[in-house]
Amino acid sequence: QVQLVESGGGLVQTGGSLRLTCAASGRTISGVAMGWFRQAPGKEREFVAAITRSGLTTYYADSAQGRFTISRDNTKNTVYLQMNTLQPEDTALYYCAASSGTYFGPRNNEYQYWGQGTQVTVSS
Repeated sequence: QVQLVESGGGLVQTGGSLRLTCAASGRTISGVAMGWFRQAPGKEREFVAAITRSGLTTYYADSAQGRFTISRDNTKNTVYLQMNTLQPEDTALYYCAASSGTYFGPRNNEYQYWGQGTQVTVSS
């Protein structure tokens, strides 16, 4: 069993930056890929970014490409999402998720464990 706790969300102005942190406990996440998703009010949960077990390969949604960076520190059992040049359309509840194995991509049903989310609000 893996518990995931996100932090780092908040209110930021357009063009600002935030760094989200996902702290895992229960067991090591070094053996699984990790992802970030988000859900805005009235919308479905959508993929943001994913990273392989080693951290050497990443994958981004078009909306995140060039602005967001996913990374991980397996020694700290932690995953990060650096978000730059934030826009009002980035406003959402951001979730961290642990893959059931090596899959790292947009299909949320491939992720076995989920955190409770951290709110990101970007004001215009």
